[in-house]
Amino acid sequence: MLTPTAILTLILGYFALLIGISFWTGRQESNAIFFQANKNAPWFLVAFGMVGASLSGVTFISVPGWVADTQLTYFQVVLGYGIGYFVVAYFLIPLYYRYNITSIYEYLGQRLGPNSHLTGAAFFFLSRVLGAAFRLFLVALVLQQFIFEPWGVPFELTVVLSIALIWLYTFKGGIQTIIWTDTLQTVLMIVAVVLSVIYLLDAMNWTMASFFESTAFDEYSKIWVLDKPLARNYFLKSLIGGAFITICMTGLDQDMMQKNLTCRNVHEAQKNMISFSFVLVGVTFLFLILGILLYSYAQQKGLAVPVVDGKANTDLLFPAIALQGGLGVGVAITFILGLIAAAYSSADSALTSLTTSFCVDFLKLDQKPQAEQIRTRKIVHVLMSLVLVMVVILFKHVLDRNVIDGLLTVASYTYGPLLGLFAFGMFTSYNIQDSRVIWVALAAVGIVFGLGQIPSSVLGGYQIGYELLPLNGLITFLGLILIRRK
Repeated sequence: MLTPTAILTLILGYFALLIGISFWTGRQESNAIFFQANKNAPWFLVAFGMVGASLSGVTFISVPGWVADTQLTYFQVVLGYGIGYFVVAYFLIPLYYRYNITSIYEYLGQRLGPNSHLTGAAFFFLSRVLGAAFRLFLVALVLQQFIFEPWGVPFELTVVLSIALIWLYTFKGGIQTIIWTDTLQTVLMIVAVVLSVIYLLDAMNWTMASFFESTAFDEYSKIWVLDKPLARNYFLKSLIGGAFITICMTGLDQDMMQKNLTCRNVHEAQKNMISFSFVLVGVTFLFLILGILLYSYAQQKGLAVPVVDGKANTDLLFPAIALQGGLGVGVAITFILGLIAAAYSSADSALTSLTTSFCVDFLKLDQKPQAEQIRTRKIVHVLMSLVLVMVVILFKHVLDRNVIDGLLTVASYTYGPLLGLFAFGMFTSYNIQDSRVIWVALAAVGIVFGLGQIPSSVLGGYQIGYELLPLNGLITFLGLILIRRK
C-alpha cells in the first residue's frame, strides 16, 4: 500500500512535468496564445486532449461508483451525448468560425444585443464555476481522505493547494499549454482505466470473456430502460437529455469550444469533434465496466463502501480499492496518476475559459490599451482561482448526492437559458427587447426549478430527469418570442 508521503511525492512529480510543459509552451506570452493558441493547434491533438477534459475526475471516480444504483443505464445518456456531438459539429462550430469570435457569447451580442451577450456569458460563468467546482471537490475529497487527513491538514488547505498548482502551470500559456497537458493527461487516464480493469480481472481469476458470462456481470448489466416511460432513466428521456446536455455543456460552453476554436479552420474543428465523440463514448463504457468489476471485487473481499460524515459515499469506492484494497502498489500508482490526470485536465481548462470569458465578455479586454491587456488577464486569472477555492469549500458542506448526478442536475438549470438564447438567434430572424433578456432567463430557471421539485406522486408516478434541460431552453425560447420587437 502506498503511504501518504509516497502518494504526495508522485503527485508533485507529475505537476513538475506539467509545469515544465507550461514553460515550454508559454515561451511567447500573449493574449492571442493564451486565448486561442494563435489558431494553429493540430485538430487531432485537440480531439484527443478533449477526451480527458470531458471525462474529468467525475467520470473517473463517480461513474464507476454509480453502477450500484443505476447499473449500466447511464450508457443511454452517453449515447445521447454522441448524438449531441454531431449537432455541435455541424450546426454550432460553423457558426462560431463564421463570426470569427474569441468568446462564443460574442455571437449573442452581435445577433441579439449587448444584454444578451452579458446574460449568456453570466450563465456560462455560473455553469462553469459550479461544474469545475464539482470536479475539483471530488479530487480534493480523495486527496484529503487518503493523503492529508492522516497528517491533520484541513480540507480547506487541500483545496487551496490543488487550485494553486493548476494556476501555476496555466498562468503563462493558457489554452496553448492546456492543449498539450490535456493530451498527456488523457493518455494517463485511459492507461489507468485499462490497467485497472486488467488488474481486477486478474485478481478475480477472470478473462474478459468469462467476466461477461459471469453472474456478477448479469447483476449489473442492464443498459436499456424500455418498459418504464415514467422512470427518470427511461431510454428516450436519457437519449434526449444526453443529447441536449452535450449541446449545452460542449457546444454552448466556452471551456470546450475554446479548444475547438484553436483549430486552423472549421473543417479541422469538425473532424476534431466527430473523432473525439467516438473515443469518448467508448472510454465511458469502459468506466462502467470498471464499476461492475469494483463492486464484484468488493463483494468477494468483503469490502464496504467508504463512509464520510456518517454516509456511504460511492464516489470513494474506486480510490479505496485502488489504494487500500490489496491489489498492490502498481494499481495504486496507476490510480493516482489517472485520477490526477482526469481531474486536472478539466479543471485547468475551466480556469482558462473562465479567465477568457471574464476578460472578453465582461471587461471588453480588446478595447483596453495593449500594455494593459496582459496585466488585466493575469489579475483575472488569480481572481478566478480564488472563486473556485471558495465554491469547492462550500460544496463540502452542502453536497448530498453522487457527484455525476449532481453535476448533470445543476446543468439542467444553468445551461437552459443558453440553449434558448442560441436557438432563438439561430432559428429566428426576430430582434428582441434586449434589456429584458435577463428577466426571461431568470424566469425560465425559476419555472424549471419549481417543476423539478414536484414529487413524482403528484405527476402520476412520472419522475423528472434530465429532460429539464431542453424544457428550460424551450421556456427561454418562448419567453424571447414574447419580448420580440414588432
